[in-house]
Amino acid sequence: MLRSAPSRLIVFGVFSFIMLGIFFASLIGLLSPIESLVSLPLGLLQQAFGGITRQVSEVLSTVADLQDLRRRNTELERALINFQAELVELRELRADYQRLAALQNYRGANTDKQFLAATVIGRDTTGLLRSIILDRGSRDGVRVGMPVVTELGLVGRIYRVGATTSQVQLITDTNSFVNARLQLTRAEGAVQGTAAGGLRMLYIPLADEVRDGDSVVTSGIGGKFPRGILIGQVTSSRLDDSKLFKEAQVRSLIDFNRLEIVLIITNFEPADLTTFSTPTAP
Repeated sequence: MLRSAPSRLIVFGVFSFIMLGIFFASLIGLLSPIESLVSLPLGLLQQAFGGITRQVSEVLSTVADLQDLRRRNTELERALINFQAELVELRELRADYQRLAALQNYRGANTDKQFLAATVIGRDTTGLLRSIILDRGSRDGVRVGMPVVTELGLVGRIYRVGATTSQVQLITDTNSFVNARLQLTRAEGAVQGTAAGGLRMLYIPLADEVRDGDSVVTSGIGGKFPRGILIGQVTSSRLDDSKLFKEAQVRSLIDFNRLEIVLIITNFEPADLTTFSTPTAP
């Protein structure tokens, strides 16, 4: 233990002497070549680490930008979905307005009739009867036999009535017969629905003229419909199979598969002609 203490003092002294020597050598410039030699690799290391730091910063910045872009893209997609939903709603509102405006114009041009607007809520899918279901019933004053129209013409007539709904037999049904008249030539006949969903006018007298493009309107004969309601237009005509009458193909202006809103004529009561039927022989 006594010998180790002087040894430590000697080592400390030598180390201090060396450090002082290096310090004074640096002050007088003797270490400049060595410092330059050492600073070169340190500078290269500093540049390398600086480049790596910049690249890491750029990568982190790019990742942050991508996350921001993804967030903004998600926000834009949500905004686009909301915009499309609003656009669809506005288009529906515009279509409803146009339909209601057309029906209102029809009402204004037929002040002798009272109308009840109804929405189509169902269609016949069985094929047994071409019909539509309306959201109006007996509670709204709807009765069997009331005519149903749009601004484009005759749709049909009320066939069945419930408390809040009613069923309309379309004029395109094969069991539907509407007494009709050609507007120009005044020739009369009956319009029947066809199996294909079209219309044809039957029992036109041979002597009467039938012109393509002539309008077909209700005649009022039989008392089932008011007179003068548009049914359609003649597209062609020919002799029927019996050669006793003419028949005409009639095109309605109504697309019966796209009906949405209709008008029920509520102040028309079908005539009951059974009172005037021919009495049977006793």
